[in-house]
Amino acid sequence: MSAPYRVRVAADLADREACFRVRKEVFVGEQGVPEDIEYDAHDADAVHVLALREDGVPLGTGRLLSGEAAAARNGGDPSVGSLGRLAVTWEARGLGIGAALVRAIEDAARDQGLSAVDLHAQTHALGFYERLGYRAYGPEFPDAGIPHRSMRRAL
Repeated sequence: MSAPYRVRVAADLADREACFRVRKEVFVGEQGVPEDIEYDAHDADAVHVLALREDGVPLGTGRLLSGEAAAARNGGDPSVGSLGRLAVTWEARGLGIGAALVRAIEDAARDQGLSAVDLHAQTHALGFYERLGYRAYGPEFPDAGIPHRSMRRAL
């Protein structure tokens, strides 16, 4: 049986807007992240991935930063991409969408010739990322008032 959703790289402005709607629902609506810090200049150059229900309703998103934008988040290594803004809508959780989005971001990182993917995980999500092969490093730190840890996975 095939999944009731598909995951792909956001191809156009409508896809990117769908990604932003998911992020607004999850980060701004559910988690109380201020909207003015949820979106940033990196969105313009990032690779965005999008999970869509069979009828086209957006269910999840994530983004990959590379180059200087990623290096600024991962300790300065330009060969390491930065996974971020991973979000799955409330009604779509538990379907494997988060893992599928992470794998799509990793595929995009491989396509760019990156050696690893780094991320800043909310501490409640550490186990999710560990199951996908990520390892935490460094101390806990706040981001948008939410505790996080840095994690990395070699590709």
